[in-house]
Amino acid sequence: MGSPGFMVFSAPWSFVCRGCFMEENRGGAGQGFAGFRFLETSQSLPLVIEPNDSTSETDRFSWVSDHRGGIAQKLLLHGAVLFRGFAIDSIAEFRLLINPLIAEAMRHPEMIAGRDEVGEGVYTPTKYPADQQIAPHNEHSASLTFPGKLAFWCQVPAQQGGETPIIDTRKVYQRIDPRVREKFERLGWMFVRNYHDLPGRRWQAVFQTESRAVVESYCTENKIHYEWKSGNYLRTWRVRPAVIHHPITRDLAWFNHVAFFHVATLPPLIQKSIRSTYSEMDFPNNTYYGDGSTIDDDTVRNLQQAYRSEMVSFPWRKGDVLLIDNIMTAHARNSFSGPRQILLVLADPVTRNDVVFDSGRQ
Repeated sequence: MGSPGFMVFSAPWSFVCRGCFMEENRGGAGQGFAGFRFLETSQSLPLVIEPNDSTSETDRFSWVSDHRGGIAQKLLLHGAVLFRGFAIDSIAEFRLLINPLIAEAMRHPEMIAGRDEVGEGVYTPTKYPADQQIAPHNEHSASLTFPGKLAFWCQVPAQQGGETPIIDTRKVYQRIDPRVREKFERLGWMFVRNYHDLPGRRWQAVFQTESRAVVESYCTENKIHYEWKSGNYLRTWRVRPAVIHHPITRDLAWFNHVAFFHVATLPPLIQKSIRSTYSEMDFPNNTYYGDGSTIDDDTVRNLQQAYRSEMVSFPWRKGDVLLIDNIMTAHARNSFSGPRQILLVLADPVTRNDVVFDSGRQ
């Protein structure tokens, strides 16, 4: 593989306004329309934007549209912007707020997370047990085309927990043991996935087709190796760089699902069940170095600690909208109780051309 530190992207990164800035006020509500602050003075993300109480809802949407260049600059600087107090109360208003800040919404490349589409380009939360945490990750980092931005809308906050922690992946990169970092930079990482005949795991559900030919075409176009196994189940594997430069700022970011999909990240009881049910190559998900060699559990723990050290968490409020740069900022989900509905838009697709792939090597 070539060096993952130097790569070319094709992406509609819109509304980047060089020299277009808004005044930031860490102390709370600012002068004029909106105030800018951080949830804690020691934090650098998310930047919170709050309208003044006297401003009408119509003016709020107009203001966002009029200041999209400045907001884009803030997103590039901080990696996450939280719109609080904008009284977003419907999918239509959610899209009205974020549309000036994105070039285009995109559909899920693969329905790995088991989401449902409830509006054009608007998805429900990941279907995952409420009593379990979802580990930090950058959305679709293993995909050839991934979202450059994510927008979350809190329609219903959980009664307890349910936060969406965010993590600066530029700082994660700096925290990782240099020896670990160097090996991943040299070899990249491999994601192996087995589509067993289980609810939500079948290849027909993930790829949304009953045709093997359609799956094979998708895999080849997206530089994914595949193998059909007995019992009509599918195994895929792909190799991707673990570290990339942001296409605009050129900042180095730790951008992968290495820890997320590694079996050692799972809760102990689930690990035990998987290990007793499947051989290693048949695990539902697992990760390796790009050459196929094993990633030891100590390395995974080092990566997990780097994420934890940079994690910022805050309670959702009804109507909150969180816009994040999907390269600079990873996200997670805390366990929760009670109803919870955080809707998601994937936006501004980025297509990478740094992936080495031999389509004849299946």
